Amino acid sequence: MKLSSSVIEELPWGNLMFDSPEELLRKIRLGEDTSLEYKAVYVKGNKVVDPRRSDLADEIAAIANTADCVLVLGVENKTREIIGIPIEHMESVERYIYEVCCDSIEPPVFFRSYRIELPDSAGILQPILKVEIPRSLFVHKSPGGYFHRLGSSKREMSTEVLARLFQQRSQTRLIRFDEQPIPGTRLESLDEALWRRFLIASSDNENTLLHKMRILTKDESGSESVTVTGILLCSNNPQHWLPGAFIQAVRYRGRQQDTNYQIDAQEIIGTLDKQIFKALKFVRLNMMVGAKKYLGRIEIPQYSVRAVYEAVVNAVAHRDYSIYGSKIRLFMFDDRLELYSPGSLPNTVTVESIALRQSTRNELLTTFLAKCPVEDITGEIKRRFLMEKRGDGVPIIFEESKKLSGILPKYRLIDDAELLLTIYSPLTLDADDVE
Repeated sequence: MKLSSSVIEELPWGNLMFDSPEELLRKIRLGEDTSLEYKAVYVKGNKVVDPRRSDLADEIAAIANTADCVLVLGVENKTREIIGIPIEHMESVERYIYEVCCDSIEPPVFFRSYRIELPDSAGILQPILKVEIPRSLFVHKSPGGYFHRLGSSKREMSTEVLARLFQQRSQTRLIRFDEQPIPGTRLESLDEALWRRFLIASSDNENTLLHKMRILTKDESGSESVTVTGILLCSNNPQHWLPGAFIQAVRYRGRQQDTNYQIDAQEIIGTLDKQIFKALKFVRLNMMVGAKKYLGRIEIPQYSVRAVYEAVVNAVAHRDYSIYGSKIRLFMFDDRLELYSPGSLPNTVTVESIALRQSTRNELLTTFLAKCPVEDITGEIKRRFLMEKRGDGVPIIFEESKKLSGILPKYRLIDDAELLLTIYSPLTLDADDVE
């Protein structure tokens, strides 16, 4: 998924460093290092001609792979002279940075830019662009390969260094990715009402308690950051930091996935507990209702709400959030519901044993989901909390769905990277008796 401009603009990171123009100017005069990079920018017409796109992409990727850094555009590299960027070209330069970060680097790099003025050698204020790039949660590849930053220079990573970086960034992802810090976040990134709902009575102060609960943690540099779980459950917009943390829901007419026959579509965002109920609402609104006519009319829903609920909870709770840009996909057809969840099965669980085994990829996340109350006005879900961690979710999906349709749902692992659950509509549904 590419970064939208709204995502970039709304990220509430605050300034990572060099908060004031005076501080930034002093830093520029000292020269480049791991935390600072600057470049002159030349525009011809409305097109940036220097720095070259591939070179800038390599530089930005190296920064994201290494440490928090500020990139200043509008400063001559050799003389450290503030030459600025013509104000009429500022929009083009910002767009250029956006395109480099989104189109030339994989996965895309988050950044935030500020237009500020710095005095040149004659004391005349010149507009420059300050671009903040945090150390990334991911390993980024640019046109020249994989780079990291050593002092003020970028260097292509050797096979050994690259392997070590991948290991550092992903060593806990299979089981404890949900506890990792997200660069650029802080307590202010969260909604206070959302994290307060998880607090328990304690003599500890709130900050200490949030660390003990692992909503907050310290990153490699010792800075306080929010964990993946903290963002997913205590931020109203977790997609700002984890762009794939949402559910794509689509209702198709017929039995084929064809946008020409798309009846309804929604990107379900927000905290994970809200996503679950929004997804359930989407299914309720879009599923058909059949009927049998004996002495009276007996309505037959297309799917068991209880089964769909368990399926969505499992997908949200156990998916692999470390796979950048991937999302849960919920597709509804006339004859079936398909639910795609990113990631392979955790530990030694197999498709054949999934109904018998209990294992979780996101232990911290499921612990918090087990504290979220269920919004169950109709009484169909039969749960007090989102998760009860007894391992009965899959058996319920199987039993409730087969009872309704006569067909056992099927799990299928696609390329060992995505789990697909198919729930079938009742065989008794007839086109003439469907609303």
